[in-house]
Amino acid sequence: MERHDLTFESQGTRCAAWHYPADSRCCVILAHGLGGTREGGLAAYAERFQAAGFQALVFDYRHFGDSQGEPRQLGSIPKQLQDWQAAVEFARGLPNVENVALWGTSFSSGHVLTTAAKNPEIAAVIAQNPMVDGRAAFLQAARRVGPWMVFKTTVLALRDAVQGFLGRPPLTMPIAARPGQLGFLTAPDSFPGYSALAPRFARNEVAARMALTTASYRPNQLTLHCPLLLQICQNDTVAPVFAALELGRRLHAQVETYPIGHFDIYFGDFFERTVRSQIDFLNEHL
Repeated sequence: MERHDLTFESQGTRCAAWHYPADSRCCVILAHGLGGTREGGLAAYAERFQAAGFQALVFDYRHFGDSQGEPRQLGSIPKQLQDWQAAVEFARGLPNVENVALWGTSFSSGHVLTTAAKNPEIAAVIAQNPMVDGRAAFLQAARRVGPWMVFKTTVLALRDAVQGFLGRPPLTMPIAARPGQLGFLTAPDSFPGYSALAPRFARNEVAARMALTTASYRPNQLTLHCPLLLQICQNDTVAPVFAALELGRRLHAQVETYPIGHFDIYFGDFFERTVRSQIDFLNEHL
């Protein structure tokens, strides 16, 4: 597969990207979820889109992966949304691109919904294992881990916020941890699922201050004016299923459900099934 290493600027910082060229005038933009990078399985999707005739642009957020930005591993919803906006503007300038579609997974599903809501010219949105309601996700996790772990997480997040205010290095928290440990994702399938997906050199950590903002992030409250495909994992322990289903009903989206957990969608037969459906969706709407 032909692939080009590119960069684009977001708020004065360079974001690293892969461009998969094709004859199509349509480009699909992809980026990962919480703390993930393009090396964590996104090439497989971009290659399928390219083989189906679509251009694809895969990028890393500032502070992560091959992109610039200090301090490292700083997860910021506003900054990541700025990166998505910059990626959209960059994709529009690629050769022959006329239509842009957005592809999000897990936490980035909220980002593609938010970006599409602000850009009515977006042609279509794909959101798989979608985390679209931070409040519901927080309550679901809090019931599982208990008040003591919620307290410990909040204290660490507040300490890290003070570190940021003072210009000191961030205090980080694991993206995925085993049940009973401190981490953003601690359901029984989170650590093995994340470990199987992430590259060996991945940093399983994000600045803890991000925990202070995720609960108030609710892109399921937005309205879209483009076709939406929601691919929901019925046994998802990370992203609340009911929130995604309600969003699908409200927006009259194309909704598909699969009898799997949050991380199963990236592998094996379910990867094949979902990516084929994504291509069919793009062919229909682009």
